[in-house]
Amino acid sequence: MKIALVIDDALARPDGVQEYVRTIGRAMGERGHEVHVLCSGEAGAPPPGITAVHSLTSNVGVTFNGNGLRTPRPAPRSRLREFLAAERYDVIHVQTPHSPFFAARVVRAARRVQGDAVRIVATFHILPDGAVSEWGTRALGLMLRRNLRLFDAFAAVSAPAAAFALRAFGIGAAVIPNAVRVDEIAAQASARPWPAYPRGRVIIAFLGRLVERKGAVELVEAVAALPADVRESVVLRIGGKGPLAGRIDELVALHGLGDVVSLEGFVTDEAKPGFMAAAHLAVFPATGGESFGIVLTEAMAAGSGAVLGGDNPGYAWTLDNSAAVIDPRDTAAFAARLATLVGDREERAAIHAQQAARVRDFDVAVVAERVLSLYDRRE
Repeated sequence: MKIALVIDDALARPDGVQEYVRTIGRAMGERGHEVHVLCSGEAGAPPPGITAVHSLTSNVGVTFNGNGLRTPRPAPRSRLREFLAAERYDVIHVQTPHSPFFAARVVRAARRVQGDAVRIVATFHILPDGAVSEWGTRALGLMLRRNLRLFDAFAAVSAPAAAFALRAFGIGAAVIPNAVRVDEIAAQASARPWPAYPRGRVIIAFLGRLVERKGAVELVEAVAALPADVRESVVLRIGGKGPLAGRIDELVALHGLGDVVSLEGFVTDEAKPGFMAAAHLAVFPATGGESFGIVLTEAMAAGSGAVLGGDNPGYAWTLDNSAAVIDPRDTAAFAARLATLVGDREERAAIHAQQAARVRDFDVAVVAERVLSLYDRRE
């Protein structure tokens, strides 16, 4: 098959939707399919398994659902028709919610050029982080109502995302989660281990953007609230960068955590598995706006001792274990849960065992076959 994966943003940006496109694109390429990415902004070099990346319009920066992202400028309709007539894809796979100015125009142009000869599908990726983003997405769904009728099938990356897709867009979507390369990440973790803590403390690790909804500040406050003897037995490693780095520095100074909290800065993709594998507790206390939890599955695959996530619906669904879900806004309860797990190696091991099995549900070998079923005209 000749497959086009459509994303409104630039592919090179380090976000969850881009990671989905790179992972699924590589998996399809490895199965012998020809994979192209249609995007906005800079095209960049094709990632492994992907034949070509085509930028068909420019883009501008916006903030939505707690994320900084790029939105496409209107793509010339005549250019899209000429491009699609030349390429003639068998499948067009759109990442949605999608822009009326780019991905929606790709869908309309493909139907005009190829009619029913092309199968058009979509994967729904978001959950709102508040009322504004929810109503914004609902308004977009109304705007795209006619465009959505041109699609053959829909998927969503989690059950909560599928429920929101029905509520906001009026579409029924099969649940096909994000994929992770379990064995490859485990091998990377072994090949590039992160240094152990020299004093034998329990390592708590956070990895992500230092922005409000990812919960790094809440994690630092929970560590500060630990009983003194527990606090002295842990180290918190924070990997990532962002606008809250200064706020975290202030909290470290305020609570006297200089010997406890270590800001590691940006952690490269190659180093991430080792960083997470070194953690006895990998903690991702996102407060909302998460449709899935790619960082959770990456930490599980890397071999983190136990992975904890914030009690937002996407993370809770991905973890599928109430023992691993925390409320980041309740500092006392958050600290109590950390204290329990720091002191209970057996409970950490039980959570680890459940997660080692759970992450196999998201392995690329499993997920890619389900995506192929989405592409199948017999479905």
